[in-house]
Parts: sequence; structure tokens; C-alpha cells
Amino acid sequence: MENHAQSLFSLLLLLLFTISREVGAQAPFRVYDDCSLSKLFVFGDSYVDTGNFQNSPSFKPPYGTTFPGKPAGRFSDGYVLTDYIASFLKIQSPIPYNMRDTVGKSNLTYGMNFARGGSGIFKTLVDGPNMTTQIDFFQNLIQQNVYTKQDLQSSLALVNAAGNDYATFLLRNGSTKDLPFFMKSLIDQLSLDLKRIQSFGVGKIAVGLLEPMGCLPQATVFTSYKNCMDAINLVSYSHSQMLLQAVKNLNQEIGKQVFITLDLYNAFLSKIAEMQKARAAKPTLMNPLEPCCVGVSKDDFCGSVDEKGAKKYNVCEKPEESFFWDNFHPSQNGWHQVYNAIQTSLQQLSQGKF
Repeated sequence: MENHAQSLFSLLLLLLFTISREVGAQAPFRVYDDCSLSKLFVFGDSYVDTGNFQNSPSFKPPYGTTFPGKPAGRFSDGYVLTDYIASFLKIQSPIPYNMRDTVGKSNLTYGMNFARGGSGIFKTLVDGPNMTTQIDFFQNLIQQNVYTKQDLQSSLALVNAAGNDYATFLLRNGSTKDLPFFMKSLIDQLSLDLKRIQSFGVGKIAVGLLEPMGCLPQATVFTSYKNCMDAINLVSYSHSQMLLQAVKNLNQEIGKQVFITLDLYNAFLSKIAEMQKARAAKPTLMNPLEPCCVGVSKDDFCGSVDEKGAKKYNVCEKPEESFFWDNFHPSQNGWHQVYNAIQTSLQQLSQGKF
């Protein structure tokens, strides 16, 4: 899977150089006592998946070495965005959907995570439930009365996806010619998905803007980890601007403020810039554009082993100083930095100012 993902991103790099001509140490979790939301339902990809992609590297060493101390299905050395959002609500991270039948009913108290690594808004090249199917799972649980109307009214839905959709589109089409049209269709479908989640009676819905894909290590390796790739980031920026307008339209259409955006795009950029500035003053700090866990050769990846089980990857000395864990995903420290950057948006959930 990882080798396939690497080829996807390599093609993404080659194709998106022309896109500018075609489309515009950690502190404790911070929580808010006055937030009335008590459940979390999660939809999307590996940035919010906490254990649904069961045949993936996320269930193999060295993933999970910081938390919970062993692989547990998170694409990180520890916490991911879902865990930090749950901490804001002062609840436990919701149980992954694939584990719902192996735990007691009390484990369903805090909601459920339907997100799966490799998935997208549309169907991607990685086999698994896309956004529509994830919402179908949610609807089935509601119809089975697993969650009541009151449960839904006091819940937050976290939605984050799109990066895998762009990689899949470009691999299948081999051209950026129709990318603006695809971007619009992606936003249109996501808008329908968000409306559908809201139609079940979910109290608040937070949707992540697209991370700057040109800053992911799989892209920055082409600059020797010195700079983000602006041509690729333009895609993320354009997508995020369209999504901001779509969310504004949804709130106006519904007639009340249900939807909020989490600005992952600027959160990534600002925190990476801060870490680069700190490193300029102290060169021994880790480069935020470089992954902590990497394969020993171009054909290996974080978690690779040979036929005898010997590891074929290296892990940085201080994961707590890294921003990225592997070629695509933030480390626990990276997610903590992003979480700090989106505090203002999260406060709006409890203060009713969005």
C-alpha cells in the first residue's frame, strides 16, 4: 500500500507543477468547561482514523510508540486530530466502527469513529468505505436506535477528507486539465455529505480545510526538505477557499450556525514556519519538513520489514521534536501544534460565536 501511495504522490508532484496556470514539548490538553457537546462522530481519512484500517502499517511497529506504547491503528507515533478534538470535548476518543461489536455498550457512550485511512469523499484507489458509505454506517446505527435524538443534538461531527481524492484523480487522469471541474464536484459532494450528517440532527459539524499537500515530506523530499512546494499547495488553498464558501452557504441555507471550519491549511503552515524559525536559532532541532520515520531505501517505508522480520526503517531520536511522523502524516507533536493553532475555532463551539 505504501509503495503505491508513494507512486501516487510522485505523479502528483510531476503533474501539479503546472496547476498554477489552471486554478487559482507538549502542554496538557486545553479544554473548555462550558462546552455542552458530549459525543463525537468522525468521518474521513487517515488524519482522523483511530483504528478502522486494520490491514495497514498503522497496526505495525513503530506506529503508536508514543501513545499508547504499541501499534493501535493511528497513523502516527501517538495521538491524531481526533484525540485532540475529543480532549476538547472532555471525552474519550470514540471507538472505531470496526471494533463496535467487540466492546461493551459503555464504550459507545462517546460516539463513534467511521473514518478510514486511504478513503476519500469519492472512491479512491485504496479499497475501503468512502464518505458516503461511512455516513451510511452512521445512519444504520441511528435506525437501530444505538444513538437517540438527544445524543445527536449534543454531538459534534468531525469531517476531514480530500487529499486521497486528488491523488486518485491525477493518477487516473494523468492530466490537470479537468482539475478545476473535479475540485468543484468534490466540494459539491462534500456539501451534500455535510447536509446529510446535519439532517440526522447532529448539533455541530466541524470540517477540516485541506492540509498544504506541498509541505508533506513526500513532496518536500524533492527540495531536500528545505521548502514546501507552492504549486501543490495552490491546490490545497483553492480547495479550502471553495470549502469555506460552501460552509458559509450551508449555514445560510439552514438558517442557523451549525457548521464550522478547522483551518488545517494555515495551521500546518504557521506551525511549520515557527519550527523552522526555532531551528534557525538552534540547528540541532529537527527539520519540520522531514519525516521522523523513514524507510532505509526508496522502496521501503515506515514499518517495512524484510522476509525475516528485520526492520527496514529508521526512527528519529526525538519524535517529540518532529512535525511529521512519516511521509504523509503528522506526529503526535505535529498534531498537538496544529491543535493549538485551531483553538480559536474550537472555542466558538462552546461560546456560540460562529
